[in-house]
This record gives sequence, structure tokens and C-alpha cells, in this order.
Amino acid sequence: MKIESIQVLRGPNIWSIYRKKLIQMRLDLEEMEQRPTNTIDGFYDRLKDLIPSMYDHRCSPGVPGGFFQRVIEGTWMGHVIEHIALEIQTLAGMEVGFGRTRETYTPGVYNVVFAYLEEKVGIYAARSAVRIAEALIDAKSYDLEADIQEMREIRENTRLGPSTGAIVEEAIARDIPWIRLNNQSLVQLGYGINQTRVRATMTEKTSSIAVDLASDKEETKRILEMHAIPVANGMTVSSVKEVSVAIDKIGFPLVFKPLDGNHGRGATINVKTEAEAIAAYEHAAKISRRVIVEKFITGYDFRVLVINNQMVAAALRKPAHVIGDGQSTVQELIDKENQDPRRGYGHENVLTEIKIDRDTMDLLTKKGYTLESIPEADEVVYLKSTANLSTGGTSVDVTDHVHPENIFICERISKVIGLDICGIDIMAVNLTEPITENGGVVLEVNAAPGFRMHIAPSEGIPRNVAGHVIDMLYPPAKSARIPIIATTGTNGKTTTTRLIAHLVKNSGYRVGFTTSDGIYVQNTMLIKGDTTGPMSTEFILKDPTVEVAVLETARGGILRSGLGFSKCDIGVITNIQPDHLGISDIHTLDDLARVKGVVIESVKPEGWGILNADNEYCVRIGQKADCNIAYFSLNESNPVISEHCRKGGIACICENGYVTIKKGDWKIRVQRTGFIPLTFGGAVSFMIENVLAATLAAYLWGIKTEDIKTSLTTFIPSAAQTPGRMNLFEFREFKYMVDFAHNPDGFNGIKNFLNTIDSPQKIGLLAGTGDRRDDDIRELGRIAASMFDHIVLRQADHLRGRTREEIMSLMEEGIREVKPDMPLEKLPDEADAIRYVISLAQPGAFIVMLSDVVHGGLEIVQNLLEEERRNTPVIG
Repeated sequence: MKIESIQVLRGPNIWSIYRKKLIQMRLDLEEMEQRPTNTIDGFYDRLKDLIPSMYDHRCSPGVPGGFFQRVIEGTWMGHVIEHIALEIQTLAGMEVGFGRTRETYTPGVYNVVFAYLEEKVGIYAARSAVRIAEALIDAKSYDLEADIQEMREIRENTRLGPSTGAIVEEAIARDIPWIRLNNQSLVQLGYGINQTRVRATMTEKTSSIAVDLASDKEETKRILEMHAIPVANGMTVSSVKEVSVAIDKIGFPLVFKPLDGNHGRGATINVKTEAEAIAAYEHAAKISRRVIVEKFITGYDFRVLVINNQMVAAALRKPAHVIGDGQSTVQELIDKENQDPRRGYGHENVLTEIKIDRDTMDLLTKKGYTLESIPEADEVVYLKSTANLSTGGTSVDVTDHVHPENIFICERISKVIGLDICGIDIMAVNLTEPITENGGVVLEVNAAPGFRMHIAPSEGIPRNVAGHVIDMLYPPAKSARIPIIATTGTNGKTTTTRLIAHLVKNSGYRVGFTTSDGIYVQNTMLIKGDTTGPMSTEFILKDPTVEVAVLETARGGILRSGLGFSKCDIGVITNIQPDHLGISDIHTLDDLARVKGVVIESVKPEGWGILNADNEYCVRIGQKADCNIAYFSLNESNPVISEHCRKGGIACICENGYVTIKKGDWKIRVQRTGFIPLTFGGAVSFMIENVLAATLAAYLWGIKTEDIKTSLTTFIPSAAQTPGRMNLFEFREFKYMVDFAHNPDGFNGIKNFLNTIDSPQKIGLLAGTGDRRDDDIRELGRIAASMFDHIVLRQADHLRGRTREEIMSLMEEGIREVKPDMPLEKLPDEADAIRYVISLAQPGAFIVMLSDVVHGGLEIVQNLLEEERRNTPVIG
């Protein structure tokens, strides 16, 4: 078997709107296409022995053991690999269940699709599943545990930490979108102008001064003491010599910890001799040049969490420990404790595995123990100096038992230090009575405190502390989203996107929009190129200045990665015409409609899908949609429009020369088509369609019709506003038009326009598109032959898998089929070709340059026009 490709889908896609995180592996079964599972001796038994937990897979029979039943009856290896990929992720602690396997148009080649939680783990699972299947086929042994451990390690290296993950999960539960901004824990919640950022448990509201104070434990203690908050007696040392001073000043027992350490790193407690003190200092000095020495306070270690100046949780923390049974060694007790199903690798479970380190050995030595010592029954043996969960500690929720005075003290501390999210470490006998009375002290105040001990305590009630963070960042009535208008279709989507953006901008909003020309915020191009995929969408949604996103959404991006947004307010499909067929398993217009339809499926239930009533594939999409639907049409009598409006629906039509909104039985005339520059005096029908779609989107979004009317008259088809979309340049003796048309429907649109042009000579400068089927390229030639008197072929550098000569030859074949004697030349260089067609122009000639890459040609034509104007004498 051979893996042809692995794609990572991150948004709504052709397989599922709601399951956004999918791996799509294109797998060639090769000779296994002829060998279903029931023809492979022993395959079922080997699979069951290696991964017995797959019994839980119900598959199509819908019962436990259903998948194994399919294997016994006979199923194809792609289906098996899908289920293996799902199960090994589950065994690695990432439970997933959605999968699909479908044969492509190429016999024996399948799309194997399955869910993932962590992207890199999903990719690994795809490859691993194929390796496992091959080993089972060949009856070879396989180290499954090695793969599972590798996936665990990949997950720990790439996943969000438990605290950030909890905040993100709470955001998802509240329908707040999020974007990961780096490979660590920096996350954006919300979109555009309504975004906020968090990193671990620091937010954009977190004061940098407060973080600096909390990071400096000595300064924190000084400020707390100044505000009459009880703290442990201590001092800071920076040399072995100063350790003796600290011993004399404070007295044993002592605690040593780095001044700017965290997670208990470098800390040593209950130091009772000078030798121990020197060793503890040197251990802490590896983390920080300055070391805090404090009086060791007997009692219990508590963590109180304060968010937005309100106490939300408290936990009793216990250092990692084992309890003797009078028979087992310390090492055996640790091994037994690590078998607790609640413990796992890194942060995968409630508790973390206990690892033996210097701190462990020091504590054992102080008790006179080694790892081979046998503690007495019920004896508690502590293995860590601190109670951090990341080192194997446990936590007990005590939120409901904190004395009101202690709550007051902790909430006051958060204000004194100035932290919006504040973790306060307290050493005390208990928190049920005031620490001012039971001798308790505040040990530390922590910025970015961990949430795991509260959201998943070892004992007690889990607390949804992340919910308090979201409450703080998004109080009632504050939205996390910005309006999203997404446009797709075969032709016209760029012009429609630009026109919608123009209409919204003129209504006073700061608009970010993506097109096949580039990414724009307001009138400024920020990135040049074909920017119609999910990465470009994300660029706009990450911009903190954008109030409305208008997004051109192309077929390629949807197939490659899915949509770059989870849902939109308005989705527009301009049309669905033959183009890109035969690519990425899209062979028919029904296939293409399935791709484009993802945009409409992603519209909010209360949002609007805008569809072309003159296109049967658009109408079919509308009939299945779960959102509100509005149609546009060039024909007021279109039966779809008539029936839709009879039921009270909304449409935008061209009637009696007007762009008109039709709602039920009444009409609102918006503007004459002849007054809208984009329609070239009402002569270009496909431009009128674009206007109808954009007008309907603006109207449904809430823009007043009088504002739409004004904006339609100020949108000029030009290299500035619509680059490559019917850009007309008027030279002294001829006209030169540049257009992006590169498929049969686009060519026919230009042909219809040329039929309205009175010119003695129509010249075409044409280029084909390499990633189309042979006859699609020939068809461009056939159409071109019926619209021009003279043709020059020039092939752009974007060959897309073909040679320049091959594309031009196919174009020529189509031209010769229709007009064998057509004057035709082939020129490889763009600048030479443009100058040549201009040299052919007679007075009154109309030259049309058509290509899917127009930027270079546009610039050349503009320069030539400026050169002509400079050289034209001024009369008068």
C-alpha cells in the first residue's frame, strides 16, 4: 500500500461541518484492492490480539463488536486503517471516534478520513495505521506500545497546557472562536476588533507590573508585609557565605527556594543543618542567582485562586508521596502508585506520574531511607519537597471550607499585587479559621497560576475556574465575534467580494477582505497574491482593527484545509460552472457543488445564504440549507424566484433595467443598471449578477437601500478597484481590455459582451490554464475562435503540471476546429505579446487579454498607456 498524500483539515469541510479536525489520507491499496480482510489468513485473529479494545467499535452493524464482524465478513484495508488510526489515538489518551473511508474515481485509491485532537498526532496515526495494517497482513510482530508512547510524547510537546486548554474548552462551550498564535500557549479568543488574548493563565488584562512583582518573591513579601498580611520570616542570599547569616538570623528549620523560580523547581524544605543548608542553597542557585531563605512553617500547603478579584477556588496540596504497607520497598510503592489510572504521562490525566530525582533522594536520605527501604504499614513517605501537581502531587478541593476572613485576605492580596488571575500559596494548619489566628502565612503570590488542581482535583468537587476567566474577558453583552460574509462560486466571486466590501466600508465599518489578488484592510493591500484560503481568512480574523470580514472562499482552500472560520453570517454562491473538474477528486458539477455548498452549510441558522436562482446547482443547495435563503436572478419570471417570493421570501432581481429587491409581493428599486459602472451601462450580464448578489448581501446585512444605491455608483471597474476584472484602457486609436476569464463560462461572458461592441477588429491575447482537462483547454479555443478576428497565444509561467507548448497546442486545436483559417501566432514573452497585439491594432480595434494571471500584463498595459499620453501633444 502507498500513502499518496496526507491533508490536515482544520475547519468545516466536505466530510463534516461540525467535525472540523480531520485527517484526509489518500491511500492507494495497490494489490490489497483485490484482497479484502476475509481472504487474508489469520488477519482477524492477529488484529484482535494486537488491539483487542477495537471490540468497542460498533461500525455499520451498530453494536459492540460490529467492526470485528465486518472484518470477519470481509472489508477493505482502507476501512481497517481508518479504525486503527482512531483506536491508537484513543489508546494514547486522545479519544476520537469519527471516520469515513470512500473510494475515489481512481480504482483502488481511497480517501481515508478520521478525526484527531492534536494535528501532529493525527498525521503520525495515519502513517502508523498503515504500518500496523501491513504488519498484520504479513503476520509480523509489531511494537504497538512504542507508537502509543510516541504519540503521547508528540501530544505533550504540541498540545496546549491544561490551564490554557481549560480556557479554550470553556470558550468553545460558549461559542467563542479561538486561534492558536504560536506553538506554545499564546491564544486569541474571538475575532477582529472583539478579540482578546491569553497565554497560559495570563490575559491581556494582566498587569506587567503585577507580574514583575509576583516574580520577585522578596518584593512580593515586602509589599504584603507592608499591608499587614502575614508572611514567613526570611531573607535573600546570593552566596554560600550569606547562608550562615540567614541561619543565625532566622534559625532552623529553613526553606530554600529560587527568587524567580516556579513549579517548585530548586526548592528544599525542612533544612535542619548547615551542611543541608549549603546543599539546598547550591541546588536553588542553579535556577536563580538569588535565593530566598525562609522559616519552615509546619502545616499544610494550600493554593487559593482569585480571578477578577474574587476567590473562585481553593485546594489543599499534598506533595507526591507513598504509603507503606510493611512489605513493599519505596521503589515498588512508587511503581504501584504510578499504575493508578488517574496518573499519566505529562498532563494527560488528573495526576502526573511520580519521577525519581534529586529532591526525592534527598528526602529519602533525610529519613535514612533508600529506594530499597521498606516503610512500615500506613507510614507516609514524602517524595517531593513541594506539592506541585507537575511533580506528582495531589490536590483536595477545599473551596467551600475557606473562612470568610481568609477570602477577604486573598481577594485583598490580588488587588495589592494587581493581578487579574492570582494564585496565592498559604501554609497553615487549615483555612477554616483565619490565618491571622492559627499562625498561617502567605508564602507566595503567583502570576499565571495553574488550573489543573482546581479543574480536576484528586479529591473533592471540580471547579470550573476557566469559566470565571471567560466571564472576565467577555462579560454579558460583549461579543467575541465580528460579522463574516463569505463568497464562493466558479466565476464572479472576487468582484462580488470587492463590491460587498465597498458597500460595507461606505457604511462606516473597517473592513478586512480577502481576494484572489491579495489581502486588504480598508483600502490598503497588506499581502499580494491569491489569498482565498483558510490562512488568509485567519490573517483577517487575527487583525485587531477589523470590524467586518468579507472573505473570498475558493474551492482549493476548502478541499485543502477546510474553511478558515467555523460559521459565517452571510454566505454567497455566485454560480457553479464547469471549472477545475478532474482535480482533487472533483469530477462532476455535483462534486463541485458539494465543495461550494460547505460555505452555505456553515452559515448560522439565523444567517443568510445567498444563491443564484438561475443556476440549478445553487438552487439544489438552497433546498437543503438549514439557514435563511435569499435568491438573485437576471429574470424576474424565474420560477424559483416566483415561488420563493410567493412564500414571503427575499430576492434581488433585474427588472425593467433596475436592480430591485423583491420581498413577498412588493419591490424596492435600488438603482438603474445603466447607472452602475460595473455593468458597463447594463451591457454585461455576468457583472449584473455580481451586483445583484452583492446588493442582496448588503441589504440583508442591514445597509439602507439609499446607501447601497450611492455606493453602487462609486464602484468603478478599474485596475485599482477590480484588478483583472474587465479593466478597460482607452488608447488613442483602440481599446484594450484585461480580464481574468480562464474557464468556458468566463470566456462566454466576455463573448456576450463583445457581441455588444461595434469594432472593425477584435483581437484576443489568450492563455490557457494547465491544471484543466484536455478538452476543457480545447473548449477555450473553440469559444475564442467565435469571438475574435485574430488570436495571439501566450502561456503564463503558471503551467500547473503541463508544458507551455502542450497548453498552447490544445488551445490551437480548439481554435482550428471552429475556424481553421484563424490568423494565429504564439509568443512566449508577455511584454512582447502585448506590444505585438498593439502593433496589429487598426483604428477602432478592440483588444482583449484573457488569462488567470493578469497582474504583470496589467502593469505593462498601464505603462504603455501612460507612455502614449506623455507623448501626445496637448492642443489648445
